[in-house]
Amino acid sequence: MVLSILIPTPPPETVFSGGLPFGATEAVKGAYGTTVQIVDTPEEGFQLTLKLDLAKLPSDEERRTQLMTKIASLRSVVLGAPMREILKHLAFKIVAPDADRLVALVHRPKESFFLIPQPEKVTVVFPMRFKDSVDVILATSFLQEFMEARRTAGLNNAPSCVWSTSPPLELKGAPAHALHANAGFVSFVIFPRHVVGKKLEKTVWSLSSFHSYVNYHIKCSKSFMHTRMRRRVETLIQALNRAKPEVEKDKKTAQGRSFRRQLTK
Repeated sequence: MVLSILIPTPPPETVFSGGLPFGATEAVKGAYGTTVQIVDTPEEGFQLTLKLDLAKLPSDEERRTQLMTKIASLRSVVLGAPMREILKHLAFKIVAPDADRLVALVHRPKESFFLIPQPEKVTVVFPMRFKDSVDVILATSFLQEFMEARRTAGLNNAPSCVWSTSPPLELKGAPAHALHANAGFVSFVIFPRHVVGKKLEKTVWSLSSFHSYVNYHIKCSKSFMHTRMRRRVETLIQALNRAKPEVEKDKKTAQGRSFRRQLTK
């Protein structure tokens, strides 16, 4: 089976090598091993083409399902490769040798988020942009609640989360077009304890899919509100129908004459 992937159009501040984020080829090889072979020349219109050898799939049902799920997450593996490399070095409290002070990673067409690597921590900043004005309002409310939820007792060990309407100081030096976000900026601070052992892949996945996560909850909120509004309208229509006065019909005698009965007090 042949699998090809199209990378979102990168903004100018991101660093690509051969049409892919740096470290993407090594990340694919490390994630899939000998089951997947990278084709030297990708299919036309794509940046990466893989050949999947179905004969090498694990015979165990559980392992096969895990591998297929990982293959379905190819986009995250490719786009999250630079982040994975930076966070891998964070576990040893060192900065990745090829990392700049401000690293821009693409996650949507012509949009990027930023990593600020340091030996003791890595700050991840997401400029949140939405086309629909209603989405902007819902996202702003959701992100404020998201920041407040982090302060609850059960989430003491989770990465700290800060939302603001203005660009954080960590983005000093970022291009001007990247500093415009109609739904504000979300910052996460990742410490070595968040990327130790198996936590690394979970952290990379959560950060790589954060914008999709927020977008999903916005769509769910809109769907819920629309459902509630439709139910409310149906209830009001039923109430209005019950309030309509009954029209008294004419009654007829045995001779065929019609009459109406007058109500006496």
